[in-house]
Amino acid sequence: MSDIIRLTAAGLAEKLQNREISAVEATQAHLDRIHAVDSDVHAFLHVSDSALDAARRIDERRTAGEELGPLAGVPLAVKDVLVTTDMPSTSGSRILEGYMSPFDATVVKKAREAGLIPIGKTNMDEFAMGSSTEHSAYGPTRNPWDLGRIPGGSGGGSAAAVAAFEAPLALGSDTGGSIRQPAHVTGTVGVKPTYGAVSRYGAIALASSLDQVGPVTRTVLDAGLLQDVIGGHDPFDSTSLTDAWPSMAAAAREGARGDVLKGLKVGVVKELSGEGFQAGVQTRFDETVALLQKQGAEVVEVSAPHFEYAVSAYYLILPAEASSNLAKFDSVRFGMRVQPDGGGTVEQVMAATREFGFGPEVKRRIILGTYALSAGYYDAYYGSAQKVRTLIQRDFDAAFAQVDVLVSPSAPTTAFKFGEKLEDPMAMYLNDVATIPANLAGVPGISVPIGLAPEDGLPVGIQIMAPVREDARLYRVGAAIEALLEAQWGHTLISKAPALGGK
Repeated sequence: MSDIIRLTAAGLAEKLQNREISAVEATQAHLDRIHAVDSDVHAFLHVSDSALDAARRIDERRTAGEELGPLAGVPLAVKDVLVTTDMPSTSGSRILEGYMSPFDATVVKKAREAGLIPIGKTNMDEFAMGSSTEHSAYGPTRNPWDLGRIPGGSGGGSAAAVAAFEAPLALGSDTGGSIRQPAHVTGTVGVKPTYGAVSRYGAIALASSLDQVGPVTRTVLDAGLLQDVIGGHDPFDSTSLTDAWPSMAAAAREGARGDVLKGLKVGVVKELSGEGFQAGVQTRFDETVALLQKQGAEVVEVSAPHFEYAVSAYYLILPAEASSNLAKFDSVRFGMRVQPDGGGTVEQVMAATREFGFGPEVKRRIILGTYALSAGYYDAYYGSAQKVRTLIQRDFDAAFAQVDVLVSPSAPTTAFKFGEKLEDPMAMYLNDVATIPANLAGVPGISVPIGLAPEDGLPVGIQIMAPVREDARLYRVGAAIEALLEAQWGHTLISKAPALGGK
């Protein structure tokens, strides 16, 4: 395996800046890796045919002495929920097959301006509906740690691409855990920023009050470097915060020194552990919490009594918003058009298009959401779910009045086998039980790998949550945990990932 693809994004960026490696060499190495292993992993739906040209331009600018961004020349994978002008944007759905956007999503535009090289669009559950990437219209992505298991969802493609060394950095979106849960099962780092900290403009909407774009990487520092690029106010996004954000990379570097843990008040969420959590996941989590205590952190159990209703509230709010957002895929304005035999009315064409273009999970959630919003049921379902959301936000407020950060396992289990939960939607939905509360409240969360579960040898992550706007705190604590564990192990977790049949 090429040494280039084993580098962290920060390490690769340093070599690019010192001209030890060219952007063309870095990009070619990752394209070669995709060619070698992606037939097994299926992390990518589209691979860029203009990436090398973009890399050459970066090399030319660097040779000319132009001052470039810290990540200039580093390859980037982009979740297919984010629109791009040079590659199709399908959101994992047949209904958008071949769709070319006339503009880039803001985060993609910012990445290009910073000199990052988009090398491809990653696979995902259709319209980000799923926890396993088994609901992609283009086939599932496989977990690089075990090709018979899921890579998480909906952003399994981005997480698998990073874990398989096909890209050092990736962009994902997190509606109920779709960055953090894939990070948990692939041994990567995934961050859901504060709602509004990163622009959603150009992200194909699932649930507008929940969706958030964020980084998928192999280290906390790499995630901070990427969030520094994509974060900040965007006038094209009405929910974008106008805050001046500190550097997340600087926060990660501060945390890596380790002294930020002394005196830190850490809350272990009572409702997000124990029953329903795999023994090995709980073991690794408990070991990490004990390590925090040993470093001088004050650990207390915190109760968030309304978290137990989070999944129920989420699966009313999300389908309701999805029902509204997906109404535009009507065969007239966006996407494909299926003409019934013998012609038909606009309504018949619309019905035929949606029947063919939408997968079963999308249809299930649209029907559920439309029902929840219908006359006579709005207050009973959607209205009640929003009240529960308020109670969950109050639980967070009460908890953060006592502690600096909250922690939990990032997901209840390690990566499960393909097909294991497809026949039981509720079992699939419960896989996001630990991550959903942060989306309902808009608080930031990060998943950091903390080891392998003893019973199956698969990755486990710890989720850290901080108050709204305190993203830098996540990076400090996450980097401190990462540094402690790597010192203890003598290596990074991802370095122990299987070599995909020696490739």
